[in-house]
Amino acid sequence: MIKQELVEILACPKCKGPVEQQQDPPGLICRSCQLLYPVRDDIPIMLIDEAKPLPEKEQ
Repeated sequence: MIKQELVEILACPKCKGPVEQQQDPPGLICRSCQLLYPVRDDIPIMLIDEAKPLPEKEQ
């Protein structure tokens, strides 16, 4: 799990908007872009090419 202080300073690399933490699957969500950025070994992978579209249930 990522510390909340880090999540608060991170921004979506695509739109520069805020991201929020999600537990399952682990990642950071950008609601504006509808993207999920993965977290691997407690490290957020904030690359647009690594992001996945949000599942329908999350939108």
